Parts: sequence; structure tokens; C-alpha cells
Amino acid sequence: MTTFARLRARGVAVLLAALTLACASTSATAAVALPQLHIDTGQITVSGLSSGGFMANQLGYAYSGTFKGVGVFAGGPYMCAGHSNYTACMYNASISSSMLSTLQADLNNWSGTAIDPLANVAGQKVFMFVGTSDTTVGPKPMNAVQTQYTSNGVPAANLSYVQRSGTAHVFPTDFAATGNNSCGTSASPYIANCGYDGAKAVLSQFYGTLNARNDAPAAANYIEFDQTPFTAGNPGMAATGWLYVPANCASGAVCRLHVALHGCQQNVATIGDKFLKNTGYTRWADTNSIVVLFPQTKVDNTSRSTAASGSLANPNGCWDWVGWYGGNFAQRTGAQAQAIKAMVDQVASGSGGGGGGGALPAPTGLVASGATDTTMTLGWNAVSGAVGYHVFRNGVQVDTSAVTGTSYVDSGLSPATPYSWTVAALDSGGTQGALSAAVSATTTGAAATCFTASNYAHTTAGRAHQSGGYTYANGSNQAMGLWNVFVTTTLKQTGANYYVIGSCP
Repeated sequence: MTTFARLRARGVAVLLAALTLACASTSATAAVALPQLHIDTGQITVSGLSSGGFMANQLGYAYSGTFKGVGVFAGGPYMCAGHSNYTACMYNASISSSMLSTLQADLNNWSGTAIDPLANVAGQKVFMFVGTSDTTVGPKPMNAVQTQYTSNGVPAANLSYVQRSGTAHVFPTDFAATGNNSCGTSASPYIANCGYDGAKAVLSQFYGTLNARNDAPAAANYIEFDQTPFTAGNPGMAATGWLYVPANCASGAVCRLHVALHGCQQNVATIGDKFLKNTGYTRWADTNSIVVLFPQTKVDNTSRSTAASGSLANPNGCWDWVGWYGGNFAQRTGAQAQAIKAMVDQVASGSGGGGGGGALPAPTGLVASGATDTTMTLGWNAVSGAVGYHVFRNGVQVDTSAVTGTSYVDSGLSPATPYSWTVAALDSGGTQGALSAAVSATTTGAAATCFTASNYAHTTAGRAHQSGGYTYANGSNQAMGLWNVFVTTTLKQTGANYYVIGSCP
């Protein structure tokens, strides 16, 4: 969203579309199925920055029965761009009382049909943040968000609204992180040390007092998953998303679920793992039994008819708050809203990270041994009455059929990477018993290396090649976009002269 102003000039928009072609998605080759975990469905929440803030607001109204808390960092009111050009909802534009009445009519008319019953909103906990130096969205649209929530019954005790002096269009933190921009500047990656812990503030609003954060969450807790079963081919969503699963949640503990939505130009394909790691969400999640879902957008350079903004492309990988993918974008049937809700339902559909309700006890004596660069051998004690076992890595079942013995070789792992495993027994009816205690171990070898550079630099360094003015990664042959010094891509080396578009979280 931070470069929406450039869309006013068609020539610039076309240029931006070309320059961001390389950032379409991360590699899906290592993605796993989205795990089913033991989630307290009464503690599912959502927040987002910029277009992610608009989308969080939309999800909160459309699925108010699911999301018990909503955090809006520099967003705008529900359905604003459904009736006005998107520019009237940004750039510190004033949202008139007449406009708010029009938006309220949508909420009233759709309640219980196109969206969940509006009465649910009064029970939500709401957090709002905007910087006073934010000229991309700004305080005035956020004031309208506050008015809208208040008008729909959210009491003052459940609504926290922070305006931070000297803060631009960024996600605020209280720690320095490599690659972040300054607090007073709206620039990539739009994450800055502003002396204010936004992740703590929003999660505290939802969940109360938090345990002290872990400033070094385990790399193995970040899971790249396959988004395609949920997106129905939506051209604005990436092939893969990310999930952060604390170790206790992977081992079957009952946990909370938070959906964290990046803004425009903030997906993994564009800025690597910065939104995942530099915002601080996972630092607090790790010690507070919070699973964090990071759905991912992708660049969409096709010009599409929108609700009130004419024909526009989505070259910055924004969440759909404008109507690129249908006039129902803010309703339950909106393409991206449905996709995120389906992911939430999948994560929350487990009973202990794969542990079932059967009577069989948890296997004991689970050990990991024989590590190689890509495999680990697991062994455990037999459970009386078991006809088989399921094996879970970081909360995700990895065996394709029940393991009949008491050992399993887990393959397809990444070198020099820590993992956590649990095992559960199956009775004769196929019902799964309790999960074992987790065991952790690290594969051998050297960790994958990432290189972020211009497409031209990648070719001169031998990581990519060009054909017909376009760049392709060596080995995977993934399209990276135009061959020039302006397009920047992150390549991950996964083998000898083999590179994929991705990152090294």
C-alpha cells in the first residue's frame, strides 16, 4: 500500500509491475501440509499492517464469530474502498459521517447473511495503532475505524487506540533488526525500532499479561506450508505461507492462534523473513502458547476491475481491500477472506498437534539418532495394544501410512536444522492415542545459504542465467523477472548450483 500513490500514473504502475515480477512467490518444493493443532477456538485473533490492517478489519467483521480480537495497524474502516476510490481511504483523508453511514448500512444489511451476525463485534477486543508521521494511511482513516467500532458496540474497555509521535508507516518494535528502516521513514521493509513493542501491545490486548518473550525463537518452529489447497487459485495469493508453532504447541498443548497479516511489499518473496522475524510476533508467541499464522500474498500484475477504483493491477502484493478479486471482497465469500478462514479452520481442527482421543497411552523412550544432512532415525518403546504409530515433525504428521514398527527414518530434512518430533499410537480401530514427549535433534551439514541481490548481480555471480531479457534461477529454473539491476530477488541455495526463490528463516 505504501506505493499506491504511484498507481495514479499508469506508466509508473506498469514499470512497478515489471520490477516486482520476480517477487511472485516463495518456492513450494519444501512446503508441507498445514498442520492440525490443538487450538482454543475461543482465542483466535487477527492483526495486520496497512493492507493487512484493512484485511484484519474485514475478517473481524465478516467472521466475527471466529475472531475474538482484531488489531489494525495503519488501516481504514470496513468497506471504505467498496464505495470510494482507494485514495479516499488513505493519505490521511477525512472519512465523513455520511460515508460512515453508508459503510454502516452495508454492515447492517449483511449481518447474519453475507457476514456473521454484527452483534458479535461488540464482544471483540480491538487494538489500533497509527503513527502521527504516517502519510500513507494516517490518523484520520484510523479515527474512522475507531468510530466504526464504537458505533458497533465495542466498549472503551475493550478498545485500545495508540497514536505514536514521530512514527511513519511502519510496524513498530522496540528492538533493532537487520534490514529494518528508521521509525520516521516509510520505506521497505516498513518495520522499525520505534521504542514501542507493537506485537506485545496487540497480543496483550487480546490475551492479557504475557510471559517474558524469547528473543531467539527456534528456527525449526517456522514451518513453510502449502497454501494452494485453500486459495482456489486466487492470483493474489502465494503458493506457500508460514506458520510459527511453539514447541509445546507442536507437542499437543492447547494453544491460542493469531493470524498476522503483512502489508503491501512485505511478503516473504519481497522482503524475505523480515515480517516473520523482525516484527516480534514470534518472540511473544514462543513463550505464551500462541501459534502464529502468516498467510502470504503475491504480486499480481494483471489489471482488474475494482469496486470503486477503476481498473488496477496489484503489483505490490497487497491484501484485497480494494476489490481486485470481486465485489464481495469484504464478505465471508471474498476469495482471500475465505482462504484465510480455511487456513484458520485447518490449524484449529486438531486435538493436540495430532494427538487423538483414543485410550492408548503416549509412547515412551522416544529418541532421535543417526543424523545425516537430510534424515533422522527415530525410535521408541512399543505401546501395548497398538497396531501402528503416527510420527509428527514440528506438529505435522510426516508418515504417509501408519508405521507398524517402533522406528522411523524421517527424510527430506534440511541440513544443519533443528527439528522436534512426537509419536502417537493407533489402536485396532485406527483411533490415535496420546502424544509422546517431544524429542529434538539437529541434522548435520551446512545450513542453506541465501543471497539477496539484483537479478543482474545474480547472473554475474553464477546463481542465475538470463534468456530473452528475463532471469531464471540456476537449477530450479524459476522465473525471477526482468534481467536488470532494479529487480532484487532472494535466492536460497539448496544444492550444488541449485537455487530457488525463497529465504532462510
